[in-house]
Amino acid sequence: MSELSHPVDILILSNGPGELATWVKPVVRSLRQILGNDRALVRISVVLSPCPNASGQEAEIALSYPEVDRVQAAKWFYPFLLQGKTAEDWNWHDRGIVLFLGGDQFFTVILGKRLGYRTVIYAEWEARWHRWIDRFGVMRSEIVDRAPQQQAHKLTVVGDLMAEVATLAVDRDEMSHPVFSELIGVLPGSKPAKLAQGVPFLLAIAEQIWHDRPHARFVIPVAPTLDLQTLARFADPQQNPILPLVEGVSAQLVLPASDTERPYLETQNGLRVELWQNQTERIPVYSLLAQCDLCLTTIGANTAELGALAVPMIVVTPTQQLDAMRAWDGIPGLLANLPGVGSTVAKLINWLYLQRIGLLAWPNKWANEEIVPELVGRLQPKVVAALALDFLNHPEKLQQMRDKLRSVRGEPGAAKKLAQIVREEIETFSQ
Repeated sequence: MSELSHPVDILILSNGPGELATWVKPVVRSLRQILGNDRALVRISVVLSPCPNASGQEAEIALSYPEVDRVQAAKWFYPFLLQGKTAEDWNWHDRGIVLFLGGDQFFTVILGKRLGYRTVIYAEWEARWHRWIDRFGVMRSEIVDRAPQQQAHKLTVVGDLMAEVATLAVDRDEMSHPVFSELIGVLPGSKPAKLAQGVPFLLAIAEQIWHDRPHARFVIPVAPTLDLQTLARFADPQQNPILPLVEGVSAQLVLPASDTERPYLETQNGLRVELWQNQTERIPVYSLLAQCDLCLTTIGANTAELGALAVPMIVVTPTQQLDAMRAWDGIPGLLANLPGVGSTVAKLINWLYLQRIGLLAWPNKWANEEIVPELVGRLQPKVVAALALDFLNHPEKLQQMRDKLRSVRGEPGAAKKLAQIVREEIETFSQ
């Protein structure tokens, strides 16, 4: 771009771990590639808003991105929104951009007006507040078609930021992983409500598969926000009373004696499930996931990441503990996580939801059809394992699923196109 005559601030609004890993990470990388690395001219700040999926480590994750200059945690968001003052009393340049990458789009309107900055929103499914926002980068052309005609010029189709996951899996140190003969991923989630069911239930499925395919290797790509000891607690019947409800199996954490070995969970019957963590950056181990022949996963952002990597999956939602799902957006998510009444509210919300359940996995939502199997209800490990074995015994079925996932995931490049929109908005300052 042309030489900047004045310094600018880029304020990125985001919220959950999924948005940080799959939206913020590729976008800040593209922003630095296009705008340069001179922090005196271009400063990138990330302000987090509350999210029901949050782990509490989102600020630490955002700070680990070398392209980012400063981060404010979610607990300070509403004072900043209402009063315009951060917890650390940040100063702001006269010129800047508010860039929405997760949360509530209305926050962009408020903070853009408060700071006097231009505003850019990435809209995955719906673009809102057209009159008050300067530019939109949208995932699909249908979003442009639904916009008011007089505001449609503000919308540019950039594609799916989730598709950037495929590029994040390419240039990492983890690509030195060995090629596995048969690798099965186990993704139990990252939040306690999901882990309580997901860890023992998915381990039980893995054991059933292992009995028929003892040569297979099983791995858990540990979420960046999760430590190994916490993960292992959910495989301990003394600490996880839900384990018998889902016909789960117990396991113990085994830590390596040297750095050349990898930690693992060992089940009561001897199955070892390796635990992989990203050693370089606070993002999922995408290059490992890309090697998986099949993944067993709970619902959530992980289905979008697997879909973007074209990795076959079976998505399970056991309902033995109906209050386990509390990762709802907006008011339902806040109510479901209230102390004392949250469990009751979660049970009610999920019961109502199951009465009108539709497609759950992100690839299925994108395609508006069931590309990957979704199993919901009082599931039994042996039934899910039988389905997994059918796929593994028929590689052509796995290949069909891969091909369909590739056809709906979109092409990479959305992050660069969104960064170019930001650049164009910055250039308006000199006009």
